[in-house]
Amino acid sequence: MTTEKSSNQMWGGRFASGPSAIMEEINASIGYDRKLYAQDIAGSLAHAAMLAKTGIISADDHKQISDGLNTILAEIENGKFTFSRKLEDIHMNVEARLADLIGAPAGRLHTARSRNDQVALDFRLWVKNELEKTAASLKILIEAFLIRAEEHAATVMPGFTHLQTAQPVTFGHHCMAYVEMFGRDLSRVRDAIERMNESPLGAAALAGTGFPIDRHMTAEALGFREPTRNSIDSVSDRDYALEFLSIASICATHLSRLAEEIVIWSTSQFNFIRLSDAFSTGSSIMPQKKNPDAAELVRAKTGRITGSLVGLLMVMKGLPLAYSKDMQEDKEAVFDAAESIELALAAMSGMVSDLTVIEASMKKAAGSGYSTATDLADWLVRELGLPFREAHHVTGRAVALAESKKVDLSKLTLEDMQSIHPQITEAVFGFLTVDKSVKSRQSFGGTAPQEVRRQIKYWKKRLIKA
Repeated sequence: MTTEKSSNQMWGGRFASGPSAIMEEINASIGYDRKLYAQDIAGSLAHAAMLAKTGIISADDHKQISDGLNTILAEIENGKFTFSRKLEDIHMNVEARLADLIGAPAGRLHTARSRNDQVALDFRLWVKNELEKTAASLKILIEAFLIRAEEHAATVMPGFTHLQTAQPVTFGHHCMAYVEMFGRDLSRVRDAIERMNESPLGAAALAGTGFPIDRHMTAEALGFREPTRNSIDSVSDRDYALEFLSIASICATHLSRLAEEIVIWSTSQFNFIRLSDAFSTGSSIMPQKKNPDAAELVRAKTGRITGSLVGLLMVMKGLPLAYSKDMQEDKEAVFDAAESIELALAAMSGMVSDLTVIEASMKKAAGSGYSTATDLADWLVRELGLPFREAHHVTGRAVALAESKKVDLSKLTLEDMQSIHPQITEAVFGFLTVDKSVKSRQSFGGTAPQEVRRQIKYWKKRLIKA
Protein backbone atom coordinates (compact mmCIF):
# COMPACT_ATOMS: atom_id res chain seq x y z
CA MET A 1 0.00 0.00 0.00
CA THR A 2 2.99 2.35 0.47
CA THR A 3 3.96 4.51 -2.50
CA GLU A 4 7.63 4.04 -3.45
CA LYS A 5 9.71 7.17 -4.03
CA SER A 6 12.86 7.44 -6.15
CA SER A 7 14.59 8.73 -3.03
CA ASN A 8 13.66 9.02 0.59
CA GLN A 9 11.67 12.25 0.66
CA MET A 10 11.93 12.38 4.44
CA TRP A 11 15.54 13.52 4.11
CA GLY A 12 14.30 16.82 2.67
CA GLY A 13 16.25 19.14 0.36
CA ARG A 14 19.75 18.44 1.67
CA PHE A 15 20.26 15.46 -0.67
CA ALA A 16 19.82 15.97 -4.40
CA SER A 17 19.66 12.31 -5.31
CA GLY A 18 18.67 9.06 -3.65
CA PRO A 19 21.13 6.76 -1.92
CA SER A 20 23.22 4.30 -3.92
CA ALA A 21 22.21 0.66 -3.89
CA ILE A 22 24.97 -0.19 -1.40
CA MET A 23 23.99 2.66 0.90
CA GLU A 24 20.36 1.61 0.71
CA GLU A 25 21.31 -1.96 1.58
CA ILE A 26 23.41 -1.06 4.62
CA ASN A 27 21.09 1.69 5.82
CA ALA A 28 17.69 0.00 5.63
CA SER A 29 16.31 -1.62 8.77
CA ILE A 30 12.73 -2.25 7.72
CA GLY A 31 13.54 -5.94 7.21
CA TYR A 32 13.58 -6.39 10.98
CA ASP A 33 12.31 -3.22 12.68
CA ARG A 34 8.86 -3.80 11.18
CA LYS A 35 8.43 -5.82 14.39
CA LEU A 36 8.02 -2.46 16.12
CA TYR A 37 4.95 -1.41 14.13
CA ALA A 38 2.49 -1.62 17.05
CA GLN A 39 4.81 0.33 19.37
CA ASP A 40 5.51 2.91 16.65
CA ILE A 41 1.83 3.54 16.00
CA ALA A 42 1.02 3.61 19.73
CA GLY A 43 3.73 6.22 20.24
CA SER A 44 2.44 8.30 17.32
CA LEU A 45 -1.14 8.17 18.61
CA ALA A 46 -0.02 9.37 22.05
CA HIS A 47 2.17 12.07 20.52
CA ALA A 48 -0.64 13.33 18.27
CA ALA A 49 -3.09 13.46 21.20
CA MET A 50 -0.57 15.49 23.20
CA LEU A 51 0.11 17.87 20.29
CA ALA A 52 -3.63 18.52 20.00
CA LYS A 53 -4.16 19.05 23.73
CA THR A 54 -1.27 21.55 23.93
CA GLY A 55 -2.58 23.42 20.89
CA ILE A 56 0.41 22.60 18.69
CA ILE A 57 -1.86 20.97 16.07
CA SER A 58 -5.59 21.41 15.50
CA ALA A 59 -8.28 19.05 16.66
CA ASP A 60 -9.15 18.31 13.02
CA ASP A 61 -5.56 17.41 12.19
CA HIS A 62 -5.45 15.20 15.28
CA LYS A 63 -8.58 13.33 14.20
CA GLN A 64 -7.28 12.74 10.69
CA ILE A 65 -3.90 11.59 11.99
CA SER A 66 -5.48 9.22 14.53
CA ASP A 67 -7.89 7.75 11.99
CA GLY A 68 -5.06 7.30 9.51
CA LEU A 69 -2.78 5.62 12.04
CA ASN A 70 -5.51 3.20 13.07
CA THR A 71 -6.12 2.39 9.41
CA ILE A 72 -2.42 1.64 8.97
CA LEU A 73 -2.43 -0.57 12.09
CA ALA A 74 -5.32 -2.58 10.64
CA GLU A 75 -3.56 -2.86 7.27
CA ILE A 76 -0.39 -4.22 8.86
CA GLU A 77 -2.23 -6.68 11.08
CA ASN A 78 -4.31 -7.90 8.14
CA GLY A 79 -1.23 -8.36 5.93
CA LYS A 80 -2.31 -5.65 3.48
CA PHE A 81 0.55 -3.20 4.10
CA THR A 82 3.50 -3.09 1.70
CA PHE A 83 6.80 -2.29 3.42
CA SER A 84 9.34 -0.36 1.35
CA ARG A 85 13.13 -0.68 1.73
CA LYS A 86 13.54 2.73 0.09
CA LEU A 87 11.78 4.26 3.10
CA GLU A 88 14.43 2.69 5.37
CA ASP A 89 12.57 1.93 8.58
CA ILE A 90 9.22 1.42 10.27
CA HIS A 91 8.88 5.11 11.15
CA MET A 92 9.20 6.35 7.57
CA ASN A 93 7.03 3.55 6.19
CA VAL A 94 4.20 4.48 8.56
CA GLU A 95 4.60 8.21 7.96
CA ALA A 96 4.67 7.81 4.18
CA ARG A 97 1.52 5.71 4.21
CA LEU A 98 -0.15 8.26 6.49
CA ALA A 99 0.65 10.95 3.92
CA ASP A 100 -0.95 8.77 1.22
CA LEU A 101 -4.09 8.46 3.33
CA ILE A 102 -4.62 11.98 4.71
CA GLY A 103 -2.27 14.31 2.83
CA ALA A 104 -0.80 17.43 4.44
CA PRO A 105 -1.90 16.81 8.08
CA ALA A 106 0.42 13.78 8.13
CA GLY A 107 3.39 16.15 7.96
CA ARG A 108 2.38 17.72 11.28
CA LEU A 109 2.71 14.46 13.21
CA HIS A 110 6.49 14.70 13.43
CA THR A 111 6.37 18.13 15.10
CA ALA A 112 8.43 18.21 18.33
CA ARG A 113 9.96 14.78 17.89
CA SER A 114 12.77 13.05 16.01
CA ARG A 115 13.40 9.56 14.76
CA ASN A 116 15.93 9.41 17.58
CA ASP A 117 13.39 9.63 20.40
CA GLN A 118 10.85 7.78 18.28
CA VAL A 119 13.01 4.66 17.90
CA ALA A 120 14.14 4.90 21.53
CA LEU A 121 10.46 4.87 22.52
CA ASP A 122 9.48 2.03 20.18
CA PHE A 123 12.35 -0.19 21.24
CA ARG A 124 11.86 0.54 24.95
CA LEU A 125 8.16 -0.33 24.70
CA TRP A 126 9.01 -3.57 22.87
CA VAL A 127 11.67 -4.62 25.39
CA LYS A 128 9.37 -3.77 28.29
CA ASN A 129 6.68 -6.00 26.79
CA GLU A 130 9.20 -8.82 26.28
CA LEU A 131 10.32 -8.55 29.89
CA GLU A 132 6.70 -8.94 30.98
CA LYS A 133 6.43 -12.06 28.81
CA THR A 134 9.66 -13.40 30.29
CA ALA A 135 8.30 -12.82 33.79
CA ALA A 136 5.13 -14.76 32.94
CA SER A 137 7.17 -17.64 31.48
CA LEU A 138 9.43 -17.76 34.54
CA LYS A 139 6.41 -17.97 36.83
CA ILE A 140 5.09 -20.94 34.83
CA LEU A 141 8.46 -22.70 35.14
CA ILE A 142 8.70 -22.00 38.87
CA GLU A 143 5.16 -23.30 39.38
CA ALA A 144 6.10 -26.51 37.53
CA PHE A 145 9.08 -26.98 39.84
CA LEU A 146 6.97 -26.35 42.94
CA ILE A 147 4.57 -29.09 41.87
CA ARG A 148 7.41 -31.58 41.35
CA ALA A 149 9.11 -30.52 44.60
CA GLU A 150 5.91 -31.12 46.55
CA GLU A 151 5.46 -34.53 44.94
CA HIS A 152 9.03 -35.53 45.77
CA ALA A 153 9.79 -33.71 49.02
CA ALA A 154 10.89 -37.04 50.53
CA THR A 155 12.23 -38.80 47.40
CA VAL A 156 15.87 -39.57 48.13
CA MET A 157 18.57 -39.00 45.51
CA PRO A 158 22.32 -38.43 45.58
CA GLY A 159 23.56 -34.89 45.90
CA PHE A 160 26.70 -34.19 43.92
CA THR A 161 29.80 -32.03 44.08
CA HIS A 162 32.30 -32.31 41.22
CA LEU A 163 29.69 -34.70 39.75
CA GLN A 164 30.76 -37.17 42.43
CA THR A 165 28.30 -38.53 44.99
CA ALA A 166 28.49 -36.24 48.02
CA GLN A 167 25.53 -36.53 50.41
CA PRO A 168 21.97 -37.79 50.12
CA VAL A 169 19.38 -35.10 49.35
CA THR A 170 15.79 -35.21 48.20
CA PHE A 171 14.64 -34.63 44.65
CA GLY A 172 12.24 -32.05 46.05
CA HIS A 173 15.19 -30.17 47.55
CA HIS A 174 17.02 -30.33 44.23
CA CYS A 175 13.95 -28.94 42.45
CA MET A 176 13.81 -26.09 44.96
CA ALA A 177 17.38 -25.13 44.07
CA TYR A 178 16.08 -24.28 40.60
CA VAL A 179 13.13 -22.42 42.11
CA GLU A 180 15.64 -20.18 43.86
CA MET A 181 17.64 -19.66 40.66
CA PHE A 182 14.67 -18.85 38.47
CA GLY A 183 13.19 -16.80 41.31
CA ARG A 184 16.24 -14.55 41.16
CA ASP A 185 15.86 -14.34 37.39
CA LEU A 186 12.27 -13.23 37.94
CA SER A 187 13.36 -10.56 40.42
CA ARG A 188 15.94 -9.29 37.91
CA VAL A 189 13.20 -8.99 35.30
CA ARG A 190 10.99 -7.01 37.69
CA ASP A 191 13.90 -4.74 38.66
CA ALA A 192 14.70 -4.10 34.99
CA ILE A 193 11.10 -3.18 34.20
CA GLU A 194 11.08 -0.69 37.06
CA ARG A 195 14.38 0.84 35.93
CA MET A 196 13.34 1.25 32.29
CA ASN A 197 9.83 2.47 33.06
CA GLU A 198 10.50 6.00 31.73
CA SER A 199 9.42 7.46 28.40
CA PRO A 200 12.04 9.01 26.09
CA LEU A 201 9.39 10.56 23.83
CA GLY A 202 9.89 14.33 23.67
CA ALA A 203 13.66 14.21 23.92
CA ALA A 204 13.60 14.85 20.15
CA ALA A 205 16.99 14.55 18.39
CA LEU A 206 19.04 15.09 21.56
CA ALA A 207 18.27 18.54 23.01
CA GLY A 208 14.55 18.49 23.66
CA THR A 209 12.23 20.87 21.84
CA GLY A 210 11.08 24.47 21.93
CA PHE A 211 7.44 23.47 21.50
CA PRO A 212 5.28 23.49 24.66
CA ILE A 213 4.88 19.71 24.81
CA ASP A 214 3.62 17.71 27.78
CA ARG A 215 5.95 14.75 28.23
CA HIS A 216 4.16 13.56 31.35
CA MET A 217 0.96 13.19 29.32
CA THR A 218 2.57 10.96 26.70
CA ALA A 219 4.45 8.97 29.34
CA GLU A 220 1.22 8.20 31.16
CA ALA A 221 -0.63 7.38 27.94
CA LEU A 222 2.05 4.84 27.02
CA GLY A 223 2.11 3.17 30.42
CA PHE A 224 5.36 4.63 31.74
CA ARG A 225 5.91 5.83 35.29
CA GLU A 226 7.33 9.18 34.13
CA PRO A 227 9.37 10.74 31.31
CA THR A 228 13.15 10.43 31.18
CA ARG A 229 15.03 13.35 32.76
CA ASN A 230 17.86 13.99 30.31
CA SER A 231 17.28 14.38 26.58
CA ILE A 232 20.82 13.37 25.60
CA ASP A 233 20.75 10.16 27.60
CA SER A 234 17.22 9.42 26.39
CA VAL A 235 18.29 8.89 22.80
CA SER A 236 21.87 7.70 23.24
CA ASP A 237 21.78 4.68 25.53
CA ARG A 238 20.47 1.16 25.13
CA ASP A 239 21.25 -0.12 28.60
CA TYR A 240 17.69 -1.38 28.95
CA ALA A 241 18.32 -3.62 25.93
CA LEU A 242 21.66 -4.69 27.37
CA GLU A 243 19.98 -5.44 30.68
CA PHE A 244 17.37 -7.55 28.93
CA LEU A 245 20.14 -9.50 27.19
CA SER A 246 22.06 -9.83 30.44
CA ILE A 247 19.00 -11.19 32.26
CA ALA A 248 18.28 -13.52 29.35
CA SER A 249 21.88 -14.75 29.39
CA ILE A 250 21.85 -15.47 33.12
CA CYS A 251 18.48 -17.19 32.84
CA ALA A 252 19.68 -19.19 29.84
CA THR A 253 22.72 -20.28 31.85
CA HIS A 254 20.41 -21.59 34.57
CA LEU A 255 18.33 -23.34 31.92
CA SER A 256 21.48 -24.82 30.41
CA ARG A 257 22.60 -26.29 33.74
CA LEU A 258 19.18 -27.85 34.18
CA ALA A 259 19.23 -29.13 30.60
CA GLU A 260 22.61 -30.74 31.25
CA GLU A 261 21.22 -32.53 34.29
CA ILE A 262 18.22 -33.74 32.32
CA VAL A 263 20.56 -35.09 29.64
CA ILE A 264 22.69 -36.89 32.25
CA TRP A 265 19.78 -38.14 34.35
CA SER A 266 17.99 -39.62 31.34
CA THR A 267 20.95 -41.83 30.35
CA SER A 268 20.70 -45.56 31.03
CA GLN A 269 23.72 -45.23 33.32
CA PHE A 270 21.88 -42.83 35.65
CA ASN A 271 18.25 -43.74 34.88
CA PHE A 272 16.94 -41.08 37.27
CA ILE A 273 14.26 -39.72 34.93
CA ARG A 274 12.47 -40.58 31.72
CA LEU A 275 11.38 -37.99 29.18
CA SER A 276 8.20 -38.60 27.23
CA ASP A 277 8.07 -38.85 23.46
CA ALA A 278 6.88 -35.24 23.41
CA PHE A 279 10.38 -34.00 24.32
CA SER A 280 12.53 -36.72 22.76
CA THR A 281 13.54 -37.85 19.29
CA GLY A 282 14.80 -41.11 17.82
CA SER A 283 17.90 -42.01 15.85
CA SER A 284 17.95 -42.40 12.07
CA ILE A 285 20.09 -45.53 12.41
CA MET A 286 19.80 -46.86 15.98
CA PRO A 287 16.21 -47.94 16.69
CA GLN A 288 16.76 -48.25 20.45
CA LYS A 289 17.76 -44.60 20.92
CA LYS A 290 15.60 -41.99 22.66
CA ASN A 291 17.45 -38.71 22.56
CA PRO A 292 16.79 -35.73 24.88
CA ASP A 293 16.96 -33.30 21.97
CA ALA A 294 14.72 -30.65 23.56
CA ALA A 295 17.07 -30.38 26.54
CA GLU A 296 20.12 -30.30 24.28
CA LEU A 297 18.64 -27.50 22.18
CA VAL A 298 17.81 -25.49 25.30
CA ARG A 299 21.43 -25.96 26.35
CA ALA A 300 22.61 -24.71 22.96
CA LYS A 301 20.41 -21.59 23.07
CA THR A 302 22.63 -20.25 25.85
CA GLY A 303 25.52 -19.64 23.46
CA ARG A 304 23.23 -17.86 21.04
CA ILE A 305 21.70 -15.60 23.70
CA THR A 306 25.01 -14.77 25.37
CA GLY A 307 26.48 -14.05 21.93
CA SER A 308 23.75 -11.46 21.43
CA LEU A 309 24.71 -9.77 24.70
CA VAL A 310 28.39 -9.63 23.80
CA GLY A 311 27.57 -8.35 20.32
CA LEU A 312 25.51 -5.40 21.57
CA LEU A 313 28.07 -4.58 24.26
CA MET A 314 30.66 -4.25 21.49
CA VAL A 315 28.33 -2.05 19.41
CA MET A 316 27.79 0.36 22.31
CA LYS A 317 31.24 0.41 23.91
CA GLY A 318 32.83 3.21 21.85
CA LEU A 319 29.94 5.50 20.97
CA PRO A 320 30.16 9.19 21.90
CA LEU A 321 26.96 10.92 22.98
CA ALA A 322 24.37 11.26 21.63
CA TYR A 323 22.87 9.10 18.85
CA SER A 324 25.00 7.27 16.27
CA LYS A 325 23.80 5.07 13.43
CA ASP A 326 25.70 2.16 14.98
CA MET A 327 22.73 1.86 17.33
CA GLN A 328 20.62 0.58 14.48
CA GLU A 329 22.44 -2.73 15.13
CA ASP A 330 20.74 -3.03 18.54
CA LYS A 331 17.51 -4.71 17.49
CA GLU A 332 18.24 -7.96 15.67
CA ALA A 333 20.25 -9.35 18.58
CA VAL A 334 17.50 -8.51 21.05
CA PHE A 335 14.75 -9.85 18.79
CA ASP A 336 16.63 -13.13 18.37
CA ALA A 337 17.46 -13.47 22.07
CA ALA A 338 13.86 -12.76 23.06
CA GLU A 339 12.59 -15.48 20.75
CA SER A 340 15.24 -17.91 22.02
CA ILE A 341 14.65 -17.36 25.74
CA GLU A 342 10.89 -17.53 25.32
CA LEU A 343 11.16 -20.85 23.48
CA ALA A 344 13.71 -22.25 25.95
CA LEU A 345 11.56 -21.37 28.96
CA ALA A 346 8.47 -22.92 27.38
CA ALA A 347 10.35 -26.11 26.46
CA MET A 348 11.83 -26.47 29.93
CA SER A 349 8.48 -25.89 31.63
CA GLY A 350 7.09 -28.69 29.47
CA MET A 351 9.93 -31.07 30.28
CA VAL A 352 9.79 -30.44 34.04
CA SER A 353 6.03 -31.02 34.09
CA ASP A 354 6.21 -34.05 31.83
CA LEU A 355 9.23 -36.08 33.00
CA THR A 356 8.88 -39.31 34.98
CA VAL A 357 10.97 -39.64 38.15
CA ILE A 358 12.45 -43.12 38.66
CA GLU A 359 12.55 -43.15 42.45
CA ALA A 360 14.11 -46.59 42.89
CA SER A 361 17.14 -45.68 40.79
CA MET A 362 17.57 -42.40 42.62
CA LYS A 363 17.44 -44.07 46.03
CA LYS A 364 19.87 -46.80 45.05
CA ALA A 365 22.34 -44.22 43.76
CA ALA A 366 21.87 -42.08 46.88
CA GLY A 367 23.51 -44.76 48.99
CA SER A 368 26.51 -45.23 46.72
CA GLY A 369 29.92 -43.67 47.16
CA TYR A 370 29.75 -43.70 50.97
CA SER A 371 27.36 -40.76 50.82
CA THR A 372 26.55 -40.97 54.56
CA ALA A 373 30.19 -40.48 55.63
CA THR A 374 29.45 -36.93 56.77
CA ASP A 375 26.63 -38.30 58.94
CA LEU A 376 29.14 -40.57 60.67
CA ALA A 377 31.48 -37.63 61.27
CA ASP A 378 28.59 -35.53 62.63
CA TRP A 379 27.57 -38.40 64.97
CA LEU A 380 31.12 -38.63 66.34
CA VAL A 381 31.09 -34.89 67.07
CA ARG A 382 27.58 -34.85 68.49
CA GLU A 383 27.64 -38.05 70.56
CA LEU A 384 31.30 -38.55 71.45
CA GLY A 385 32.36 -34.91 71.60
CA LEU A 386 35.21 -35.34 69.11
CA PRO A 387 36.57 -32.22 67.40
CA PHE A 388 35.29 -32.23 63.83
CA ARG A 389 38.77 -32.59 62.32
CA GLU A 390 39.40 -35.71 64.41
CA ALA A 391 35.94 -37.03 63.52
CA HIS A 392 36.77 -36.40 59.86
CA HIS A 393 39.93 -38.48 60.22
CA VAL A 394 38.12 -41.33 61.99
CA THR A 395 35.42 -41.34 59.31
CA GLY A 396 38.04 -41.47 56.59
CA ARG A 397 39.47 -44.62 58.15
CA ALA A 398 35.98 -46.14 58.35
CA VAL A 399 35.41 -45.42 54.65
CA ALA A 400 38.75 -47.01 53.80
CA LEU A 401 37.80 -50.11 55.78
CA ALA A 402 34.38 -50.35 54.14
CA GLU A 403 36.00 -49.89 50.73
CA SER A 404 38.48 -52.72 51.43
CA LYS A 405 35.59 -54.98 52.43
CA LYS A 406 33.51 -53.82 49.45
CA VAL A 407 30.54 -52.90 51.64
CA ASP A 408 28.67 -49.74 52.52
CA LEU A 409 29.35 -47.94 55.81
CA SER A 410 26.09 -49.18 57.25
CA LYS A 411 27.20 -52.78 56.58
CA LEU A 412 30.32 -52.58 58.73
CA THR A 413 30.03 -54.47 62.03
CA LEU A 414 30.21 -52.82 65.43
CA GLU A 415 33.52 -54.60 65.89
CA ASP A 416 34.77 -52.99 62.67
CA MET A 417 33.69 -49.57 63.91
CA GLN A 418 35.23 -50.02 67.35
CA SER A 419 38.52 -51.11 65.78
CA ILE A 420 38.68 -47.56 64.43
CA HIS A 421 37.38 -45.82 67.58
CA PRO A 422 36.51 -47.85 70.68
CA GLN A 423 33.78 -45.48 71.92
CA ILE A 424 31.53 -46.00 68.91
CA THR A 425 28.28 -47.72 69.92
CA GLU A 426 25.49 -49.62 68.15
CA ALA A 427 23.52 -46.36 68.04
CA VAL A 428 25.64 -45.08 65.17
CA PHE A 429 23.94 -47.43 62.71
CA GLY A 430 20.67 -45.56 63.14
CA PHE A 431 22.24 -42.58 61.38
CA LEU A 432 23.96 -44.23 58.42
CA THR A 433 20.97 -44.82 56.09
CA VAL A 434 20.09 -42.33 53.38
CA ASP A 435 16.59 -41.80 54.78
CA LYS A 436 17.95 -40.97 58.23
CA SER A 437 20.55 -38.73 56.64
CA VAL A 438 18.09 -36.52 54.75
CA LYS A 439 15.67 -36.36 57.70
CA SER A 440 18.46 -35.10 59.95
CA ARG A 441 19.25 -32.10 57.72
CA GLN A 442 16.66 -29.84 59.34
CA SER A 443 18.66 -26.60 59.27
CA PHE A 444 16.93 -23.68 57.53
CA GLY A 445 17.11 -24.33 53.79
CA GLY A 446 18.25 -27.93 54.34
CA THR A 447 17.16 -31.10 52.55
CA ALA A 448 14.95 -32.58 55.29
CA PRO A 449 11.48 -33.21 53.81
CA GLN A 450 9.77 -31.01 56.41
CA GLU A 451 12.13 -28.14 55.55
CA VAL A 452 11.59 -28.64 51.82
CA ARG A 453 7.84 -28.41 52.39
CA ARG A 454 8.31 -25.21 54.39
CA GLN A 455 10.22 -23.61 51.52
CA ILE A 456 7.59 -24.75 49.03
CA LYS A 457 4.93 -23.05 51.15
CA TYR A 458 7.01 -19.85 51.27
CA TRP A 459 7.49 -19.80 47.49
CA LYS A 460 3.83 -20.39 46.75
CA LYS A 461 2.99 -17.25 48.70
CA ARG A 462 5.86 -15.27 47.19
CA LEU A 463 4.94 -16.21 43.64
CA ILE A 464 1.46 -14.77 44.02
CA LYS A 465 3.03 -11.35 44.70
CA ALA A 466 5.76 -11.64 42.02
